[in-house]
Amino acid sequence: MAANALKQKIIQKISDEGPITFERFMQMALYDPDCGYYASGEARVGRSGDFYTSSHLHPVFGRMLGRQVEEFWEYMGGPEHFEVVEMGPGAGHLCRDMLDYLKERDLGKSMRYSLIERNPSRRREQEELLDEYREMLSWFPSLDEISKMRGCLLSNELLDAFPVHLVMMEDELKEIYVTVEDGRLKEVPGPPSDPALAGYFRDLSVGLEKGCKTEVNLRIRDWLGSVGRAIMEGFVLTIDYGYTSREYYSEDRNRGTLMCYRRHQLAEDPLVNVGRQDITAHVNFSSLKRWGEEMGLRTIGFCGQGAYLTSLGIDEEIHRLSEESGDYLFELARIKKLILPQGMGESHMVMVQYKGEGTPTLRGFALRNRTRYL
Repeated sequence: MAANALKQKIIQKISDEGPITFERFMQMALYDPDCGYYASGEARVGRSGDFYTSSHLHPVFGRMLGRQVEEFWEYMGGPEHFEVVEMGPGAGHLCRDMLDYLKERDLGKSMRYSLIERNPSRRREQEELLDEYREMLSWFPSLDEISKMRGCLLSNELLDAFPVHLVMMEDELKEIYVTVEDGRLKEVPGPPSDPALAGYFRDLSVGLEKGCKTEVNLRIRDWLGSVGRAIMEGFVLTIDYGYTSREYYSEDRNRGTLMCYRRHQLAEDPLVNVGRQDITAHVNFSSLKRWGEEMGLRTIGFCGQGAYLTSLGIDEEIHRLSEESGDYLFELARIKKLILPQGMGESHMVMVQYKGEGTPTLRGFALRNRTRYL
């Protein structure tokens, strides 16, 4: 019922204003305050939902990120006040698993953990899950409410859900709009709605082949601006599925990376099941590096999640589980999905950016650091 209402809402907008950009359609499909996929409660993570994230596979993922945050704190000299800000915290599992690890560590005595969450129902879900840590936690509806922080801002599978522009190369660059035909939503090409779209490819030295259809995520730049304003000194840890610019816009990926998920099934058409399926696009980490530098954030590490977790010492956690777990083989199978190439080991990338003095050398990039390829 809600999905049908959302489709009608989109159709009415098109009727009133004419064709809308795909970015505007994706914004409404995912974030409409009444019927959007994330706002309405349609989004479900885990076995009974539409997709998995690393934090749902096994708590060891949060423990490893706890190790990383601890290393950040140590590099900054172990300050008495250290803030961790998680953007897009989902149900709160990553926060809980990190705090389960850090509560007995020295950092746990000086840390404040903030969650950026604008959805009231999702915040209530987080508060229930994280009740034992309530004294350490704060909630904010926007990153703009954070300022002059020293610590770490982290996100896991956040940027892939930012609405993207769809473009295609004909004789010149075209943007994809959404219109209505016989009561159905339909894609139509038109002139770019924003000159920044052509500038994006020019700045990244990317030339699209004729017939190529792909995505441009301009919202990452605005997000990085908020990150740069929020952080006075510290680290930005970003985990998401994505590519370098060269990989993203290569000839063998000339249909882009846009994907839809419903009940763990991959769907190809974002214009159906409106408000009832997830819509994502991979992250171009080269743009993250370039725009981050404009905001004073230097990229110091970039590699696949598998190499990163291995460098951080996930084998030590696996050994611990072998001695303590009552269902070791089951747990091991789930951990393998975090690190093996067939799972999230190579599809998900890890980037660390830094604002401050010196050039940190982090354990997580000891095996591999692909920063020079960005």
